[in-house]
Amino acid sequence: MLALGAALALVIGVVLGMLGGGGAILMLPMLVYLLHVEPRAAIATSLFVVGVTALVSLFFHARRGHVRYRVGSLFGVAAMAGAFVGGRLAHFVPEAILLVAFGATMVVTAVIMLRGRGEAPAERRDVRVERALLLGGAVGCFSGLVGAGGGFLIVPALVLFGGLAMREAVATSLFVITLQSFAGFAGHVAHAELDLVLVAVVTSFAAFGSVAGALLGKRVSADALRRVFAWLVVAMGLFMLGKQLPLPLLLLVAALALGVIARPSAGAFSGRSAAR
Repeated sequence: MLALGAALALVIGVVLGMLGGGGAILMLPMLVYLLHVEPRAAIATSLFVVGVTALVSLFFHARRGHVRYRVGSLFGVAAMAGAFVGGRLAHFVPEAILLVAFGATMVVTAVIMLRGRGEAPAERRDVRVERALLLGGAVGCFSGLVGAGGGFLIVPALVLFGGLAMREAVATSLFVITLQSFAGFAGHVAHAELDLVLVAVVTSFAAFGSVAGALLGKRVSADALRRVFAWLVVAMGLFMLGKQLPLPLLLLVAALALGVIARPSAGAFSGRSAAR
């Protein structure tokens, strides 16, 4: 089982390095459903592994000048506070509710991304301080609560509200993920028993994968990155919901999500209307 965890952690690291998110989307289900780690310990482990992996990948993106530190710092400081609070609150929320909330948010976020055209903003916009703090705090609280690094929320938030191009959003999200993952871990670690050997093995392989992912990411178009990322989020969100919901309700959720994705897009994710 440990070998399987190491192999999957390598894949997760590649995903995180390429897409600036998605690591915890795979990490949490892997720990809970494949390695049979108790959910609260899995959440804490996921936050630590994703935090380290994002930090390693961030180095390569920063060298290419894609990180927007001002926006990332505003977003990140609020996200750290939110993640710590979320981590503490998780102790009082039933595990099934945490997992359902995680899966549902993944599906909704992915639908928003796939509905858009994925174009970069016509020009850079400086995000307002209060908006960055509010978004960061909300994303951080949710991420700390359910054990996600938050890239699947941070990336679209930075594009939609921060005016960042996709590659900048990917790189900047790694900066934010690093900050809020460790803050969320600090909130969880007091009430979770960790398998230190598992944490060390998974972290090592995920970090190595993130290096490969960061190097591969520059060879892939921004729109392709967005679509791969979004479909990954849809698939894993439905998988998480499938473990918690009855089949008829799961099929209804999947049909609604795919129906919305298939409708003509108005460019929601790019921040432009289709008429322009």
